[in-house]
Amino acid sequence: MGIYLNPNNGRFLQAVNSRIYVDKSPLIAFTNERIGTEQKNICVSRPRRFGKSINLAMLAAYYSKGCDSRDLFAGLSIASSDSYSKHLKQCLFPPKTHFQTKIQLPAKFLQI
Repeated sequence: MGIYLNPNNGRFLQAVNSRIYVDKSPLIAFTNERIGTEQKNICVSRPRRFGKSINLAMLAAYYSKGCDSRDLFAGLSIASSDSYSKHLKQCLFPPKTHFQTKIQLPAKFLQI
């Protein structure tokens, strides 16, 4: 059985612990700014091997209610953002599909 909502932060943890890791956490601040606005839908269109999956794993680790990633993000640039604590672990995060990933961040996060 697969994980259908709220994946853990394992994929992003593995990336952060790798020899080479480039902090792209400002993408989280960019995404947080768009929550509850007309610009809430974000298209990430990049060529192969440009980090789309790692960025998605980072977003999942940050927004997912399935894990506590506060320590994981503590050393990254997003930790100094004003919106860091406000949106951390506040969303039911859908899993990535092979062909398309659509993440909608509503003004008020979905609660169960």
